Amino acid sequence: MKTRRSERLIDMTRYLLERPHTLISLAFFADRYESAKSSISEDLGILRRTFMIRGIGVLETLPGAGGGVIFTPGISKKEATEFIEETSKRLVEPNRILPGGYLYLTDLLADPELLRTVGRMIATQYSQSSIDVVMTVATKGIPIAQSVANFLNIPFVIVRRDSKITEGSTISVNYASGSSDRVEKMELSKRSLEEGSRVLVVDDFMKGGGTINGLRSLISEFNAIFVGATVFAENINLHSQFGDADITSIFKVTKIDTQNRILNVEPGNYLTNTDFSYFE
Repeated sequence: MKTRRSERLIDMTRYLLERPHTLISLAFFADRYESAKSSISEDLGILRRTFMIRGIGVLETLPGAGGGVIFTPGISKKEATEFIEETSKRLVEPNRILPGGYLYLTDLLADPELLRTVGRMIATQYSQSSIDVVMTVATKGIPIAQSVANFLNIPFVIVRRDSKITEGSTISVNYASGSSDRVEKMELSKRSLEEGSRVLVVDDFMKGGGTINGLRSLISEFNAIFVGATVFAENINLHSQFGDADITSIFKVTKIDTQNRILNVEPGNYLTNTDFSYFE
């Protein structure tokens, strides 16, 4: 059914936002709305300018018979900086300090708006990289992995520390905990990761770096490729022994004094590790 421009713009926006990193031909939109390709091109021009002005992402047109448009979600450096500044105020609340030098993050990672922003930030960092799958460890990292996977439009897999019969055959590795002398185990279903897959690791809190190191080992067991890791927050005093050149943090905890209930949080290296030029 032929539609008016206002109706087309609304439906095209919804369609593109739900299918990031997907090539969509102009012919598809022309058939969908029973409109001329020239009208569709004009509509896409409006959306392209609006997406850029509002900091939603980039709508790129690929010419040629096999071309079309691709929407890449992203965030500007200004918006990311503002988010880090505002969220830092919530992170320094003394009641977040848990025994053992951990932080209570459950309320933040259950906030849909915060999760969408974190997912968009990490997707921005890797928007120009070839990523096949997002990986995390159960359970706190799952919401972040799902959000990132949604903006990159790729699957995510969950590594577990205990066996689940529903997972079928698994591959497991032992790894040294970065915050203690314990040796722990993690495992992943053999069907979850294909050989040669390029893997992005995400997690909520990196205390000692052992979990990230274990995930690297597990990825290697699948003959897959570790591309990098981004965590919501890290304790910068405990992870240096694992070599963190490929690890990005949005926030870094510089001090946790459990006795006096003192907590210091600063921006991590996300802003310096991310190239925002494509979205600005």
